[in-house]
Amino acid sequence: MRAPLLAAVLCVSPLAVFAATVSGTDGQNALGTVPCATAGLVLSDCPAELRRKEDGTATLAVILPGGEVRNIYFEGGKPVSSSSPSSISSETIGGTMRIFIEPGEVFELPVAAVASQ
Repeated sequence: MRAPLLAAVLCVSPLAVFAATVSGTDGQNALGTVPCATAGLVLSDCPAELRRKEDGTATLAVILPGGEVRNIYFEGGKPVSSSSPSSISSETIGGTMRIFIEPGEVFELPVAAVASQ
């Protein structure tokens, strides 16, 4: 039962609040918000869905302020690519991962949300 644990981890974080799992799925998805920004904007709460897979990979789908959906793909708890053709990088400070996609997208989420189990 990883989904309730995942939802609990995400619910207590001040950086991401995932309130429920997706009805009719395998229980690996979580819904909520993550802080995000596009070039020139400050961080704001963006609707998001975290989809975890049994092989340890995950996809974070975030609705950007302009309405576009950005998918960020994780392997081993690290962001490896996105739906953008631009480069992706990340940094971890304490329990928070900050993800950067050129030219100015920024996302924050708890490291525990995408940690391999």
